[in-house]
Amino acid sequence: MNFSYRFPAVRGLQAGREYYISMVPLKLLPRLFPAEEEIVLPEFRAQRRINEARIPEIKQYILNNRDTYVFSALSASIDGDFAFSEITNGDVGILEVDMESVFLINDGQHRKAAILAAMEEDESLEKETISIVFFADEGLTRSQQMFTDLNKHAVKTSNSLATLYDARDEIAVATKTIIDAIPFFKRFTDKERDILGKNSSNLFTLNMIYKANQKILHGDSCTADDTEFLLQFWTLVADNITEWQEVLNKTLTKKALRENYIVALAITISAFGKLGRYFYDHRECSMEKHLQKLRDIDWLRSNNAWIGRSIRENGKVLNSEEAIALTCSLVKKEIGVPLSKDEQQKEKLLSEKK
Repeated sequence: MNFSYRFPAVRGLQAGREYYISMVPLKLLPRLFPAEEEIVLPEFRAQRRINEARIPEIKQYILNNRDTYVFSALSASIDGDFAFSEITNGDVGILEVDMESVFLINDGQHRKAAILAAMEEDESLEKETISIVFFADEGLTRSQQMFTDLNKHAVKTSNSLATLYDARDEIAVATKTIIDAIPFFKRFTDKERDILGKNSSNLFTLNMIYKANQKILHGDSCTADDTEFLLQFWTLVADNITEWQEVLNKTLTKKALRENYIVALAITISAFGKLGRYFYDHRECSMEKHLQKLRDIDWLRSNNAWIGRSIRENGKVLNSEEAIALTCSLVKKEIGVPLSKDEQQKEKLLSEKK
């Protein structure tokens, strides 16, 4: 072997094949994995083509969380000569790779590209390391299969669970605070799933309420005052929807609420988000005075007022942004909140259709 890279490494064994794990300085990544300039047909690649749109987002994650960012290992195949030398009789040693060898990324190309982009803005990253799992290259077919195996069984985290675990997202933190503080939401909000089965013991998902809070705040930041506003708003909503209180007090079943009323639908929670935005922008309005009138609204699905807004004529649920806006408009009218010009126009168009 001529000139070579020398990586302190740990040797492992999977499916009868040796592999090696090493901590590699980030500044070495552009040398080990040069940019792939050439466009190669998918059947002749061992990886998917890089989605350039993903790179800025991952790069900003690194730069915005300089003291807390974390990455899992990259996986790569070595196409060329290499040898592992034990330091002692064991699996710790030095992985020596001929400099003429080619390193092929099997998993982690977007992380690698984002790290390179981040280092251009913050050179101190060069001193940090990332773990790389090295495999022996066994040809294109094996590399393509490795890519498939590494990715096909990966399960995307649900939005609700991601929100639950996200301590950086201010709206996520506020949403968790609100759910834990309001008895109805605490009892009936699923914090892990995004889709509830018809027999679920819960009525809402964490992600559903999180998205509604995004509508209210209309941005990514959430101050302590914003959190207080959200808590006040959702407390008044929960306290003034009679059917929610009946379910909490067990005088109405969850099954009956789901089947007969619209107040357990995602579209309604989204409409409340738009309603909350009005109060957020118009602090002179008394939320307590207006939201008390939620008690007087007929939330039954059979109420024809919801047809064309929340419910189709065939009884199926609508969930477009237009449907959310129309549902919110009706709630506004019922509780005495003025409609915007855009909402008035939408109301006019809906009445003309009918």
